[in-house]
Amino acid sequence: MVRKRRRLPARNELVIGTVKKIFEHGAFITLDEYGGIEAYCPLNEVSHSWFHHIREVLKEGQKRVFKVIRVNPVKMHIDVSLKRVSEGEKKDKMFEWKRAQRAEKLLELAAKKLGKTLDDAYREAGWKMEDYFGEIYAGFEEAALRGKDVLVKAGLKEPWLSVIYELAFVYVEIRKAKISGEFIVRCYEKDGVERIKKVLTSWRDVLKKYQNVEVKIYTEGAPRYRIDLTALDYKTAEALLKDILSKVREEAAKQKCIMEFKRVKR
Repeated sequence: MVRKRRRLPARNELVIGTVKKIFEHGAFITLDEYGGIEAYCPLNEVSHSWFHHIREVLKEGQKRVFKVIRVNPVKMHIDVSLKRVSEGEKKDKMFEWKRAQRAEKLLELAAKKLGKTLDDAYREAGWKMEDYFGEIYAGFEEAALRGKDVLVKAGLKEPWLSVIYELAFVYVEIRKAKISGEFIVRCYEKDGVERIKKVLTSWRDVLKKYQNVEVKIYTEGAPRYRIDLTALDYKTAEALLKDILSKVREEAAKQKCIMEFKRVKR
């Protein structure tokens, strides 16, 4: 079971919960990341929409994303809300949960290879990766991308170091996000060709802010120029494209060029 280091969740934290028992005025939820401890979802925290019976919204055995609204560590009482979770939060949490599940499966494999327990794997490798990379699966991804040295920097030691790297190399597939667009750049000054070159290369310093990205700009026949951009995720790709567009527009105005941009499908 995917786990957290803390004994209890924090207020406003998003958690994965399994609906255990439904009553007329609420439902008991087991928190999957916290060893199955129990939380309560009151009836008025189930949905913004009207419903006749709570079972129209929740079903026993169902996994949902909840938001923690109250925590009493003395009484071990936790209240959660379903209606306060936005669609965006739900999507992000489920993505995080799936990555945590993948990470745990890899830690289980590592522990099995070394004749250790899963608790050993978390303590001697997983938590170190989480501290250094932000999440455990990100540590596996970085190892697959950059090699064993990144795990050394995270504090992993043998024999975990070699086993974790081996598993990352074999099982972690880096799926890159790719987006494309088209610049239309015209300049009617006498040195227009040189000015257009300056416009189309003005973005290069932007790359210093980013890691593991690729950008290619090439002509499709003047005045059309294609840009293909690759990053590890779409959020990074979109942020990079936004920065590039800002630089290109700024330089186009400076060089007295006319610039248009449109997204294209790859």
